[in-house]
Amino acid sequence: MKIVADWRNRPAPIRFLTKMDKEKIEELKIQMQKWLNDAQEFIQKVPPIQLYAAIGVVLVTTFFFIIIRLFKRKSANTIVLTGLSGSGKTVLFYQLRDGSSHQGTVTSMEPNEGTFVLHSETAKKGKVKPVHLVDVPGHSRLRTKLDDFLPQAAAIVFVVDAVEFLPNCRAASEYLYDILTKANVVKKKIPILLLCNKVDKITAHTKDFIRKQLEKEIDKLRASRTALSSADIANEYTLGVPGEAFAFSQCHNKVTVAEASGLTGDIPQLEEFIREHVKP
Repeated sequence: MKIVADWRNRPAPIRFLTKMDKEKIEELKIQMQKWLNDAQEFIQKVPPIQLYAAIGVVLVTTFFFIIIRLFKRKSANTIVLTGLSGSGKTVLFYQLRDGSSHQGTVTSMEPNEGTFVLHSETAKKGKVKPVHLVDVPGHSRLRTKLDDFLPQAAAIVFVVDAVEFLPNCRAASEYLYDILTKANVVKKKIPILLLCNKVDKITAHTKDFIRKQLEKEIDKLRASRTALSSADIANEYTLGVPGEAFAFSQCHNKVTVAEASGLTGDIPQLEEFIREHVKP
């Protein structure tokens, strides 16, 4: 009785709106039923053969539309350049884009980004697929920008300064470890090129030396980070084989090592890697 009394005691405008809403809903039901009846009558008048043919046309059209959409979906064509600050990423970016080292470039604070045909291929005849190249800043506070480009990445180029490698070995290993254990990198098996830059300098270390030192340092990192509590979820995947010394060959994705000199434009191994993963 109390509920009924409360409803009756509500202001008149509210009772009026409720009644109008019910009337509109009822009218809509009647209209929909009429449309349904009209549709049924129309279908009954159509000969079965024509009806089946119409349904077949709709299904086939839908099927081809889906197939076309799948084939038109763009394949990943983004190459991500990353590494520590001062490793020469920006110089490599300009060499790939216009064949110049752009001497005097400073440490990038924002990603350099562009879609273009590689400079070495501009004279080629026929269709050449442009490459979307991104130079991600190497400063520790800006590396999170890397995550913005990983979903579209066809490959990653991790640039290492071959001259100043030893003083930066630990920092480079930590950054590389973080990349190798990222969910996007592991799940998509994004290939990584360890590019030893500045090899034109007489004091540059060889790519084999750099590879071995990085493997040793990552092995230490793996041991120390595995020992942390499960509350540390900064890395989503573990590296290597338990009980064995770490090697890049154990990674979920393919890791290769190459050399380059951004200053002199000696970058054929880098271009070959890019074209391996972004087909012309």
